[in-house]
Amino acid sequence: MPNVKRLHRYFPILDWGRTYNRHDAANDMTAAVIVTVMLIPQSLAYAMLAGLPPEVGLYASILPLIAYAVFGTSRALAVGPVAVISLMTASTIGAAQLPEGVNALMAAVTLAVMSGLMLLAMGIFRLGFLASFLSHPVISGFITASGILIALGQVRHILGLQIPSGNAVQTAIAIVRSVADSNLSTVLIGIGSLIFLFWVRMSMGSLLVRLGMARVWASFLTKAGPVLVVIVTTWLVWQFDLAAVGVRIVGDVPVGFPGLSIPSFDPELVVQFLVPALLISVIGFVESVSVAQTLAAKRRQRIVPDQELIALGASNIAAGFSGGYPVTGGFARSVVNFDAGAQTPAAGLITAIAIGAATFFLTPLLYFLPHATLAATIIVAVLSLVDIAAIRRVWVYSKRDFSAMMATIAVTLLFGVEPGVISGVLLSIILHLHHTSRPHIAVVGLVPGTEHFRNIHRHQVLTGTRVLTVRPDESLYFANSRYLEDRIYDLVAKNPGLAHVILMCPAINEIDASGLESLEDINLRLRDAGVKFHLSEVKGPVMDRLARTAFLSHLSGQVFLSQYAAIAALDPMIINPDQDGDGIATVEAG
Repeated sequence: MPNVKRLHRYFPILDWGRTYNRHDAANDMTAAVIVTVMLIPQSLAYAMLAGLPPEVGLYASILPLIAYAVFGTSRALAVGPVAVISLMTASTIGAAQLPEGVNALMAAVTLAVMSGLMLLAMGIFRLGFLASFLSHPVISGFITASGILIALGQVRHILGLQIPSGNAVQTAIAIVRSVADSNLSTVLIGIGSLIFLFWVRMSMGSLLVRLGMARVWASFLTKAGPVLVVIVTTWLVWQFDLAAVGVRIVGDVPVGFPGLSIPSFDPELVVQFLVPALLISVIGFVESVSVAQTLAAKRRQRIVPDQELIALGASNIAAGFSGGYPVTGGFARSVVNFDAGAQTPAAGLITAIAIGAATFFLTPLLYFLPHATLAATIIVAVLSLVDIAAIRRVWVYSKRDFSAMMATIAVTLLFGVEPGVISGVLLSIILHLHHTSRPHIAVVGLVPGTEHFRNIHRHQVLTGTRVLTVRPDESLYFANSRYLEDRIYDLVAKNPGLAHVILMCPAINEIDASGLESLEDINLRLRDAGVKFHLSEVKGPVMDRLARTAFLSHLSGQVFLSQYAAIAALDPMIINPDQDGDGIATVEAG
């Protein structure tokens, strides 16, 4: 039985597959049709964004879906190429010194397999916590900057310009300088596609509903908007031979599945891809698990993050060996899959079959598909990633997080995606260490008529001249332990009549070795000054660790279960000031 449970844990398909029924199949089929219609033009466009042939986007949308259906725990997540990972792939390959005999496609395959192996290892060893180092403001800033970079980079295809890749400023300057060389036919196709796609996204669905169409069909036609643009613009290029006047087209697209793709094992390439593959893995996991958790919560389902790592790892390995590039769970397609009624990952299996069929029967029809149409599809998709409102919210709430967010945006726009993420993570860690190295340390007193103790600067409280209670609102570790020492010594020096100092510990979740040494030093120095040192409200795990040391046996005072019990034992007049008011003060908040 334990072996069966372990098997179900690593192969969730055995779990949902046992209860799969006709109702689930009908819903999954409907969802698969809608997602397929959305996915085909999107996959082609994202492959172009990654600097790869369009058909590679289709290849990356077949076997990864099958792998996720076997190993994934989300019932609605749709795996495949996404904008941010496509940009990171293009950036990685573009910056790499490819060894002789390794082209861009082989490099992409290698990157996918390396990313998959990293995700797989993280899942097996339960290292999902590493994603926690990417704070939400850093991720939000990175995605916003990536959306701007992607949209700006696609403007050249909308205008029909040949502009080398560069950072945001370089690209913008190059576009302005070259705009006079724009190809008129390309501009008409690109701008027309943009206008139509924006209208489809913002207004078409509600218009169709007002005209009497059922919401389900209105939603389907809205999702099919990019397909209609592909069909119309492809027909226009073919009918009027616009390729002859400079409109760039996709050209020949191979029919059917590619053969088995073998990644490059060149040590030079592997070393170059180590950091980019790790960043792609972590960012892809964060994006995917966020979407999966959001959708699962709506149906009171749950996902297993460590198993999601394994599923994404298997998906990326499958993408690599089938001629694709790194993939992850996409927000837009997963939401569409969910809204369309997908009940199980079988919807992904059906989608994979449909896209596989498209590689056999539809690819010859893509010969005259203009690059401008794919660029318009990308721009409309990625501009939704630019979240200006999130920047304003972070600015109002936390200047520290805002600094990390803006640094991520600025570095990403100026220096690229990898430096942007790394700088955001490093700045977040540095700012966190700086903040926690000087924690909020409150002097507290008793709220009259209660057993509650609050900050003397925020509430009207009772305090005494013989007892000082200090409450650090942070765990004690190497970066802040010296600060606590200095704060306590300063307060004691200002109160010569003190007999007791109580360290109130409800906010202390951890005391490391440096923190323990500081507590020992505080105890010794206070004892030498004739002041007893006490602890109150120490959490169980912290107390367990202290009990394994000699600190408690050397403590000059006591450890109290509650702060109220400490004051009752050390200075009861604070609790009953009416009996004898000597030495009792009412402190006004301020």
